[in-house]
Amino acid sequence: MEEKNITPDSENNTEEEVEIDEELDEKAVDSLSEESSDEEDAVSEYNDTASEYAALEDALNEANDKYLRLFAEYDNYRKRTAREKTETYQNATAKCIEEILPFIDSFERSLEIECADENFKKGMDMIFKQLQDFLTKMNVKEVESLGAEFDPNVHNAIQQLDGTDYASNRVCQVYQKGYMIGDKLIRPAMVAVAL
Repeated sequence: MEEKNITPDSENNTEEEVEIDEELDEKAVDSLSEESSDEEDAVSEYNDTASEYAALEDALNEANDKYLRLFAEYDNYRKRTAREKTETYQNATAKCIEEILPFIDSFERSLEIECADENFKKGMDMIFKQLQDFLTKMNVKEVESLGAEFDPNVHNAIQQLDGTDYASNRVCQVYQKGYMIGDKLIRPAMVAVAL
């Protein structure tokens, strides 16, 4: 009988051992599958984070590019408007001076005429000096003409003279003065050129 007890116990033990082994195997498989699923989750999470990071980096680069373009456009706009403002001022000033020049020419010719009243002549000279000071303040200069080499950019030759005291291609007579404001020509000088 003891053998029977032993046998069933040993069979029982074996079955229990098999059940325990099976349970252990299932737990090991479960833990392995949990570990592998954890690893897969971690890898998947890493890939998701990496793709989000790449998307954010692309968005940042695109925003930075837009910002740089906008900044460049604004800088160009600022420079263009400053240049246009300066040009508008110079053009308006040049137009105003151009309208005044015939009066200055007439005033200058009237000063060349002899006058019996010295006080009147002195007063006219003072007024002409004020006109010249005004032109200087406005950055208006006379075009260098008499004796200068002929320059078609600033001189308007209306005559060629032979037998003058001036060298060839030199301005030998000025009929009307030319004026410039800064580097911009307001009116070319009307001149005669020596042959």
